[in-house]
Parts: sequence; structure tokens; C-alpha cells
Amino acid sequence: MSLPQVVSGDEWLEARLKLLAREKEVMRAQDAVTAQRRELPMVKVDKEYVFEGSAGRARLIDLFEGRRQLLVYHFMWNNSAARERGQQALDEGCPSCSFTIDHVGHLEHLHASDTTLVLVSRAPLAEIERFQARMGWTIPWYSSTGSDFNYDFHVTNDESVAPVEFNYKDKLTLARSPKTAYVINGDGQAISVFVRDEDAVFHTYTTYGRGTEFMMGTYQFIDLTPMRRPRYVNQWPYRDTYDSGAGHSHHAHHC
Repeated sequence: MSLPQVVSGDEWLEARLKLLAREKEVMRAQDAVTAQRRELPMVKVDKEYVFEGSAGRARLIDLFEGRRQLLVYHFMWNNSAARERGQQALDEGCPSCSFTIDHVGHLEHLHASDTTLVLVSRAPLAEIERFQARMGWTIPWYSSTGSDFNYDFHVTNDESVAPVEFNYKDKLTLARSPKTAYVINGDGQAISVFVRDEDAVFHTYTTYGRGTEFMMGTYQFIDLTPMRRPRYVNQWPYRDTYDSGAGHSHHAHHC
């Protein structure tokens, strides 16, 4: 890496104050976007989705664990598309999603804010639990296999089931970019937000691709330093492969 220019303390302060003004401008803009996000209308979820978790079958409302708000991280599975095409593939969670979830800390702070976070993947529960044990995560993780959940929220695409859509883009738009063409058949990553009012569940928000980047603490720290981000999100290896020097790449790109 090339180091920044060496200047005097006064010159550094002048440059820093200029950047600070820009940072404040961005923060105010972000605050305005956050307020606008809170004001989004919501859609009632009428379909009865059934998931499979460690405690057995669960409905969408059960995933709230009695709290008012629910965050669902749509965790990509390496072989979901291959399995549905009748092909054999490795049964593991996506490395990019694994990089993301490695940053999730104690959930007590979310719970104290009346909010639950869960993972959902279109994969058999036994495979999910095997991978979860390997990664050492305790976040509740559910299988959506057998339901329309992934298709309805456009995180799994299969034209035989529904028209292709990801990040609010149709198949033709996705196919124009190598960074989005991968999701035309198979899984993409996203996070969806739901709110509960008594026994009624409402969908308020879903963000895809780079919209989930706020979860990646490694990037947030590195962005404070002179270094550039050392890897694109699909180039991070599984955490437990660093010592061996082995790396994994994955076709998932953030849009």
C-alpha cells in the first residue's frame, strides 16, 4: 500500500476539518434516510409460512419469540440452486454470508429493544445445524425448505416457480451485470424487517446486496484506516481456514 502524504500538524488539521465537514454532511443525510425508512408503509403477511428450527416447526410469527420486531437475515446456501437442479454440490453456508454473520455479537441488546434476529436458509435443517456448529454461532437459524418464503421475498430465484427478481431488478437488468447475473438462478443475500401487532405480521423493509454491508464490522474498522478494503465481500474465506492458509471464493456479489 502507498502511505498518505506527510505534512505538518497544521496542514493535517486543515485537511481533517474539511473531511469532518463532509462527514457531518453524510451523517445528516443518513439520519434523514433512516427517518424516511421508518416512515415506509407496511404490507400484511397473509401467507402461512412454516419453517423448521431446532425446536421443531415454526410459523413466521413464532420467529418473533414474543417480541414486536423481527429481523430476518436471508443466509445464502452454497448448493441450493444445484440441489434443485438435481446436481450434487457441497453442503455449506455461503462464505460471504458467513463473513457477515461472524460480526453479530450478543443479541441481548436487540432483545432489550424488543427485536429478534434470526437466520433463514433454503437448506435442510440437518445441514444448517452442522454448519452452525462448525462456525460456533448461537443465532436462531431456520430452514425455509418446503415453503415459498425465499421465493416470495426474492432471495431464491427459479423461473419455474416465479419470475426472476433481486434487489428490485428483473432478469434482464440483472443479466447485464456480472455482479448481479449470479442470482438469476439460486440464492442471494438480504435482510428483511417484520413488525408484529398482536397476531398480525407486517413486512416493512427488505434490503439486498450492499444494503447488508452495515453488518460487516471489519469493513467499518478498515474504512477508518489508510488501507483499502483488502478483499471484496465474495473473497473472504471461512474464518476457520485462516490458520491453514486455505481460502475459499464464492460467486456471490453484493449489488
